[in-house]
Amino acid sequence: MLLKDRTALITGAASPRGLGLACARLFAEHGARVQISDLSAEAAAAAAAGLPGGRERGHLSARCDVTKRADCEALVEQALAAWGRIDVLVNIAGITSPQRLMEVDDATYERIFDINMRGTLYMTQAVVPQMRRQKAGSIVNLSSVSAQRGGGVFGGSHYSAAKAAVLGYTKAAARELGPDNIRVNAICPSYIDTDIAGALMTPERLAQIVAGVPMGRPGHAHEVAGCALFLASDLASYVTGSEIDINGGSHIH
Repeated sequence: MLLKDRTALITGAASPRGLGLACARLFAEHGARVQISDLSAEAAAAAAAGLPGGRERGHLSARCDVTKRADCEALVEQALAAWGRIDVLVNIAGITSPQRLMEVDDATYERIFDINMRGTLYMTQAVVPQMRRQKAGSIVNLSSVSAQRGGGVFGGSHYSAAKAAVLGYTKAAARELGPDNIRVNAICPSYIDTDIAGALMTPERLAQIVAGVPMGRPGHAHEVAGCALFLASDLASYVTGSEIDINGGSHIH
């Protein structure tokens, strides 16, 4: 098991077909104790209760609005009270928005940047002091192919900018935290078949997307989770500041 006796905090992880819960399940299968957080305390609790290892492993759940510093700090306090250490943080919480450039209003801009970038900042700041004390840790941030190519499947220019900010932050954090043996990496998925993406998809749009994918299909949540597991584990012990593409070949650069 790649994460035996490790602890992992995963934000935005309660959606039944989401990337966060897929990561939580795979991490638990590999021996980790996992804390699931989401905007809904009830959904987070239900998701944590269904993880491999059950109560014996001591998985945790909590409500968290990642745009609020106090919520992020409370997550870390809960994990430390239960486990005494934090080995992995996966920043999954995020939203998209399809507005065109001239349609972006102040409220949407602020919400997109707050959740995607500010949440990543706050959660990273919350876990780093403990990881520094341990002289070890892995942080995995969720960016997007949209940040790399200036637009993806659904997101507009403001979404691309926010996810590009996550990439820049990942690389700067990796440089700063490397001497503390804290690794920071980013995952850049393209279209992944999840609840959020599926709600916006039509058969015609899906056919158009798949036509541009060399592998001829959309990605699945467990495939993103596999990459997160690699980055969280000792298999990636010399990997930091990287951005790993998960796009079936739709964006080769």
